[in-house]
Amino acid sequence: MSKAAPTRGGGSVLQCFKTGIQALECPSTYKDTFYTKESVSMAKDNVSIISRNLEESVAAEAAFLPMLWQRLLQFNTVFDQRFEDLTRESWLSTTYRDLSAAFVVALTAIPMAMGFAIAMGLRPEQGIVAGALACIIGRTWGGSKYQVYGPTAAFIPVIAALMLKYGHHATGGSFAEAHGLLVLCSVFAGVILLGMGILGLGKYVKRVPNSIVVGFSVGIAVVIALSNIGEVLGLEHAIRGEFFEKIKLIGQYFHEFNGYSFFLAMLTFVMTRRLLKISIFIPAPLLALALCTLLSETIFSDRGIADVGLKYGSIPSNFFVFTPPSMPAFTPQLGMDIAYFVLAIVFVSSVESLLCSSMADRLANNKKTPFNPDKELWGQGLVQIIVPMVNGFPCTGALARTATSIKAGAMTPMAGYFKGILKIALALYLAPWLEMVPMACIGGILLWVATNMVKVAEIKEVWHQGRFHAFLMVYTAVMVPLTDFLTGVLSALIIYGVGSLILNRRQAAAYARVQSSVDKAVSLREDSIKERSSR
Repeated sequence: MSKAAPTRGGGSVLQCFKTGIQALECPSTYKDTFYTKESVSMAKDNVSIISRNLEESVAAEAAFLPMLWQRLLQFNTVFDQRFEDLTRESWLSTTYRDLSAAFVVALTAIPMAMGFAIAMGLRPEQGIVAGALACIIGRTWGGSKYQVYGPTAAFIPVIAALMLKYGHHATGGSFAEAHGLLVLCSVFAGVILLGMGILGLGKYVKRVPNSIVVGFSVGIAVVIALSNIGEVLGLEHAIRGEFFEKIKLIGQYFHEFNGYSFFLAMLTFVMTRRLLKISIFIPAPLLALALCTLLSETIFSDRGIADVGLKYGSIPSNFFVFTPPSMPAFTPQLGMDIAYFVLAIVFVSSVESLLCSSMADRLANNKKTPFNPDKELWGQGLVQIIVPMVNGFPCTGALARTATSIKAGAMTPMAGYFKGILKIALALYLAPWLEMVPMACIGGILLWVATNMVKVAEIKEVWHQGRFHAFLMVYTAVMVPLTDFLTGVLSALIIYGVGSLILNRRQAAAYARVQSSVDKAVSLREDSIKERSSR
């Protein structure tokens, strides 16, 4: 009685649906085809659903491009709501507060930037360039009112690993080749960050658990302290390599210990720590460097203390030099290394900048426009693309300098512009004296940075979140120095994802059991009431 439906003839599903509708409306035309009213009704419903889905898809696609264009316009608007505190009535006082805060941060940031650059295997002036330029670019395109951009401790193991592997003469590399590869990786990372910002992925980056962030900070602190222990002890041989290799080298060359270098390092460390506790307006690192440099050039002049000039030569005054990206002969290993360093730069840039922006809003008690995480990623992308190509290196939001800037009175992004300009001007003026700074002082400042990264209050907070988060913190803190930065963090994120899934299922099962028990109790209660009423 029934014949094969038209679908077997190779027609599309939509065409078959339309055929069924026409058969219902004009049966004589399709008298050879058997259709029930139910099948045709179902076909009508399916056509309606498909049409609605197609309309929604077209509408979403049509709205996507305008949304991207709107975000591009928003991200490239320089004078936006971040300047809302700069009004006609208060512009003079606000400008003064931004300028004074910038001066305090610039005095503090110069020796720290030199120290970070040296710890990364770069030249000291590159730290000054990177810090000044990153602050100007980040404050122009970033998403935070208050954030101070510059070299950070989190980048030390990443950049140092690249410079050591591709810039050491023992491996056939050179400094210029390694820095060119660093620029290439940073540009790739910058493009990814731009894409993350324009696609609105900032809210997902913020979901990295605090336990991993705290553990990561502790692990980085260990790496920094161990990497600069050679300067602190005054050893002549460089302490490089993996964790256990560094321990072995310290023991092997400990006979080179220089007590005078150790004294200057500890003096720098103690002065910086104590003076900043008295007042953030005291440029503690710069004062410590000045005193220790004076001692090194006078009383300890013949005690074998190495200085910046001895290790790096004179500091040039032409800070801004175009350094384009470059790449050695491609190999599969090089490809994997590029992917590794690109991912590491993306992770540090995104997580630390958003963490710093969030902290800045809380610290400043910001009741107006909060930071924009997507625009912050956009600004980070431009920082990673531009700064390394002008003799710099990857930078991100600096927690300590942002806190100092806020406490010193900064209110708008103008503080970042002032800080960048003042930093370059001061560095140019101080350049002849910066060459005399003892390497032990650089080690002392980095030792202070390392201890400042370990915050007992944050560790206690994570510890009280439960055993799972306490384990994540300890695991990350141990794995980062023992393996490498990305291995430690990514493995911790995988454990967090799997562990959260298991815990959520257990909680859901426990909730279901409790709910079932409650339902049974309610049911028994209702039965009991009915039984009593029936009597």
